[in-house]
Amino acid sequence: MSEFVEPLGMRVLIRKDEARQTTKGGIVLPDDAEIPTITGRVVEISAQVDNDDDFPISKYDKILLHPKNAIPVDFEPDNLLYVVPIEDIVAVFRRAPSPDSSIGSASELDERDEEE
Repeated sequence: MSEFVEPLGMRVLIRKDEARQTTKGGIVLPDDAEIPTITGRVVEISAQVDNDDDFPISKYDKILLHPKNAIPVDFEPDNLLYVVPIEDIVAVFRRAPSPDSSIGSASELDERDEEE
């Protein structure tokens, strides 16, 4: 039987991204230099959040979060899992559809149907 963590209430379970050890310019940081990592991936969503249309968050979404209220979960040896209140998620990273995509918006599809 395998174990898993299910967040309750208005919370999600995230896997925090690993801290960068090199800056964008290529400078290697010492281990004691701390850059707070506040991005992660949604691993699990509570049923309450999943049923709430006000929070368009899905499993595997990359998110930006405020780490103050994140509760670490001692479930894995590297301890990168955190239970985070939904109000501490400040952004979800989305990809814009490519302009040359063959699938358009609903209004574009309606216009194509009218032309035919």
